Amino acid sequence: MENYVRASLETHLFFGRIMKEHSLFLQAGFPAGETGYRSKASWYRDEFEKVLWQTVRFSDGMVGKDVLCSGEVFTEYTVMAEQQTGRLTKIPIDVRITQAEENLQAGREACKDERMARRIRQLNHHVLHLLGGLIEFKKQILQEVTCCRLFTANYPLLIEHIIREAELYQKMIASLEDGTCKSVEQMAETERFWNQIMMEHALFIRGLLDPTEGELIETADSFAGDYQRLLEEARQKDCRAMNGLTRKTLETTKKYRDFKAAGTKGITGCEIRSIILPLLADHVLREANHYLRLLKQKGE
Repeated sequence: MENYVRASLETHLFFGRIMKEHSLFLQAGFPAGETGYRSKASWYRDEFEKVLWQTVRFSDGMVGKDVLCSGEVFTEYTVMAEQQTGRLTKIPIDVRITQAEENLQAGREACKDERMARRIRQLNHHVLHLLGGLIEFKKQILQEVTCCRLFTANYPLLIEHIIREAELYQKMIASLEDGTCKSVEQMAETERFWNQIMMEHALFIRGLLDPTEGELIETADSFAGDYQRLLEEARQKDCRAMNGLTRKTLETTKKYRDFKAAGTKGITGCEIRSIILPLLADHVLREANHYLRLLKQKGE
């Protein structure tokens, strides 16, 4: 009970926004004539926007300062990226959520309010229901795309990537509901998961930059290689001998986060030639910030 409310809210603050944006990226990637797919993606975007609003209303004074200050909930670029992406895609984005998040106050006291715990349990069950549908929708899209029956501007690997992130979110909320604790093996698996995600981000960035952005393409390719080597090294290690690798991963991810931050600044400032939506740039920056927090916690 003592950590249940805070852990649930912190998970929704990060992943609820991620799911909302996944739905937006899917919606934006379909041709105008694919009204059924666009409408369904829009519905999930709306539903996760409601989840995020509800989470923000519950979160004031209930979540940790480390999460609010990590850059995983919002960054200095998020509002601008949302405004620009809304204008470019003509998809409505409620920037008031981000503005409300910027005003959240941290709190570390354990929540012992039974009513709040019941509200969070209802929210968690609702999110699990939504995630089940969203995961199946993403899998349907992947199946249709790989069978050449559907076009989207999103890479098949990106669709696989966002399926895995949704499944992780689902697993985390289910674990909170079951009351299960993380083992050493699970923490090692979390590190491997996010190294894979970081590697794929670099591959996507490389493929979405304009061909004239040679230096940025080379840097993205270099980071993809770094994370590929970290994954290979992890496969050769026992999960109890991962501390040295975690330190190496932390240093790599700090540099990678700085690269993503510079990229987000450049894209929102219209200084980088690419087909990367401003909100996608901010999205991958927030995921790097989230991973950095996890790595620092593990090292403590």
